[in-house]
Amino acid sequence: MAKLITAALAGLFATSLALAEPPAAPATPPVPAATPATTPTAAPTAAAPAASDCEAKAIGKNGKPLAGAAKKSFLKKCEAAARGATASESGCEAKAVGKNGKPLAGAAKASFIKKCEAETKGGE
Repeated sequence: MAKLITAALAGLFATSLALAEPPAAPATPPVPAATPATTPTAAPTAAAPAASDCEAKAIGKNGKPLAGAAKKSFLKKCEAAARGATASESGCEAKAVGKNGKPLAGAAKASFIKKCEAETKGGE
């Protein structure tokens, strides 16, 4: 009886392995081929790397590239954040940390940055 149970379990195990799906390949965004018409001849501007970086980050929760309105919205937010990061060189953003050591967010962060930048400009 024990041999019969062991054989049945081994058969079920082998069947489950045979029917199992292979692991999904990691999603990588498609890399567009560079053509002579799109290859810039002048030095790239600061916005060009940010745009291509944002394009690469436009991946949904399911691992697939965003499309349509979702992609447009994501790119708009990403590029605005990239411009804001380069414009804010006062260092106030890095100092915006609460008493508990966590970064400030929302109105508290906005208020802190406004006060910090005012002090920075007043001290110069």
